[in-house]
Amino acid sequence: MKRPPLARPWVGSWIAALLAWLATVFIAQGQGSGDLLAAALSFGAFTVLVSLGQMLVISAGPGNADLAIPSSIALSSAVGMIVMNGSDAMIVPGLLAAVAAGAAVGLFNFGLIRLLRIPPIIATLSGALIVTSVAISIGRGLKIKPPPAFSDLVSLRIVGVPLLALIALAVTLAIWLLVERTVLGRSLAALGQNRRAAHLAGVNVERTRLVIYVICAALAGLTGVLIAGFSGGNSLDQGEEYLLLTIAVVVIGGTSVAGGRPSVPGIWGAALFMFLLVAMLNAAGAGPGLRTLLTGVIIIAVIVIAGAPADR
Repeated sequence: MKRPPLARPWVGSWIAALLAWLATVFIAQGQGSGDLLAAALSFGAFTVLVSLGQMLVISAGPGNADLAIPSSIALSSAVGMIVMNGSDAMIVPGLLAAVAAGAAVGLFNFGLIRLLRIPPIIATLSGALIVTSVAISIGRGLKIKPPPAFSDLVSLRIVGVPLLALIALAVTLAIWLLVERTVLGRSLAALGQNRRAAHLAGVNVERTRLVIYVICAALAGLTGVLIAGFSGGNSLDQGEEYLLLTIAVVVIGGTSVAGGRPSVPGIWGAALFMFLLVAMLNAAGAGPGLRTLLTGVIIIAVIVIAGAPADR
């Protein structure tokens, strides 16, 4: 039986985002509402890109999570900026190199999981230390500026809509098609619901896990180089905030932590909510300590309201 629209697991995240935006606009007395929405779309786009990959990994079942996302972002931003080297003619090779670097991290992480039989959370966390060391070695602590055309491109708005948001939307549609219309998507759903049953049904379990870990890290790589272009260069701490943020976004967005039921539309709602929540607390004048406390409490509340139905 088809669920009514309001009963779908991702609806709660969109309602939360709308309420956060209205509250922020109310506190600011209506000033800058349009700029706030544009900023939410720009910064939310980064969160969407990395969270889509995390969603695929978490959908593979309990115990699956990629904790190497921050290091993938750091490495890929350094690789992308080094290849571009400030030259407009090297933008495309730099983008491809950044995505390839991210994909290599995903392959490395899966190698730790598969060959050494290390649990995914431990494997990706320990692998992150190695990847970060490589990023430090490659970048040598230097901040390399992006090509002028690349900086302009990632800051561009088309009819008032940030290009970054349009890029994230295109990737979202691609992931939705992958989840809903491909053999890989069906294999992921079967794997997340019951790994043993999926294996007995003929699903290539390990190949499915390999692909989703590589996709997750590749999306982190793309995000890393886009952040570097947006912020004026690469740095090792560009991905730090995305470690727990992506997991929160995935859960708030309605993806089942038990696996097998990804929620693509919810990623957008949750990503916008997380940005608007901080903006709302800033507008209300909350100090750093109180802001952190309230953010945690509100996230827990939204997870209970929006995330619980996905597991029923």
